[in-house]
Amino acid sequence: MKLTILVALPLFSSLLLAESDSARRLDAAAEVFAEVMGTPDKSIPQNLLDKAQCAIVVPGLKKGAFIIGAKYGKGYLSCRKQSGLGWSAPGTVRIEGGSFGFQIGGSETDVIMLVMNERGMQRLLSSKFTLGADASVAAGPVGRSTTAQTDAFMTAEILSWSRSRGAFAGISLQGATMRQDLDGNQEIYGKPYENRDIVLRDTALPQPASRLIELLNKYSGRK
Repeated sequence: MKLTILVALPLFSSLLLAESDSARRLDAAAEVFAEVMGTPDKSIPQNLLDKAQCAIVVPGLKKGAFIIGAKYGKGYLSCRKQSGLGWSAPGTVRIEGGSFGFQIGGSETDVIMLVMNERGMQRLLSSKFTLGADASVAAGPVGRSTTAQTDAFMTAEILSWSRSRGAFAGISLQGATMRQDLDGNQEIYGKPYENRDIVLRDTALPQPASRLIELLNKYSGRK
């Protein structure tokens, strides 16, 4: 009996830590989005956010990871509900590899991406895809709105931005790989759900993710 208890306690502690880590990361993602959108003149253009099918927020990527080629970071995706009102519960994603082409420096970098059409959404909800190869990607513009009709904005399936040391700018993510993180979903939902199932089956929103989804609804709920 004592041996069983001793084995179980570390496992229980690990589960608590995982849940705590996920909650902190979700809070960080919400904070990134709130701070970016809270400065309209230097934020994601509203008309692009309103058009987007999905949003991805990856908080606090470590600059060192880009140098040594390790896994770059973990974040969350959410897509429009099929009703057109509101955003889905989040799925977990990892970004790995690629040339990120930073325009701005700093020890940590936050990344936000918008998926602009149905084709891009289907790529995002696959188990793995490569930006620039499987889905077209372009650095996004910054400001209240954009009327730019460049080929990049008109045809890109995904637009991307980064923030470091308070500076917010478009960023190139060519060659980066994005994959769903079933372990991350296990931490949040208690089951290793596929991101496609979370988004398309109207999965119940877990409490730690409520602030991030509330913010997406606040800034672009299509109500």
